[in-house]
Amino acid sequence: MDNLVINVGRQIGSGGKAIAQLLAKEFDAAFYDKELLVMAAKESGFAPEFFEKNDEHKGFLRSLFNLHTPNMGSNSFYPSDFSQEGLFKILSDTIRKAADEGPCVFVGRCADYVLRDNPACVNVFITASMDFRIDHVAERHHCTRDEARRLIEKGEQERASYYNYYTGKKWGNASSYHLCVDASLLGIERTAAYIAGFIRQRL
Repeated sequence: MDNLVINVGRQIGSGGKAIAQLLAKEFDAAFYDKELLVMAAKESGFAPEFFEKNDEHKGFLRSLFNLHTPNMGSNSFYPSDFSQEGLFKILSDTIRKAADEGPCVFVGRCADYVLRDNPACVNVFITASMDFRIDHVAERHHCTRDEARRLIEKGEQERASYYNYYTGKKWGNASSYHLCVDASLLGIERTAAYIAGFIRQRL
């Protein structure tokens, strides 16, 4: 388990992040979600806010063609006019570097694809019923159920476009993962325990 990597894909509102955090605790692994954006910004010299604004959106790099100096740090080793794939490479390099440092859990950001040649990876996708997800999103954003549904539909369209574009695979398709689990059946904690058992059996 010293080099274990768990990659967690998730539907919006499915509890994927909470499950990933429980798995990180269970396996004494580093946890990476938005932390990756800060790390990638430090490595590249781009402002963290730029990564956050474009997080898991197709066209992650498009606005770089109009970059101005305030978006760049003083220690950037990257040109300001590279292709859309350039920024994805920065994030990919950050993921690989983190994976080399010890056991870790990644949430999204195509980590399953970036680390596809790593034999110690377990790729999991967390799904849940729409009612379960709407309840979670409505509670988190303090909005109505209709507003929560719209947030889910818009966010998942962007997330799927991002994943499909960079990986050439289909986001959420079972063939892209080792295990797909409906968290609304067992709840967050029991789903995490179920996945942990699967990981131990697989490795």
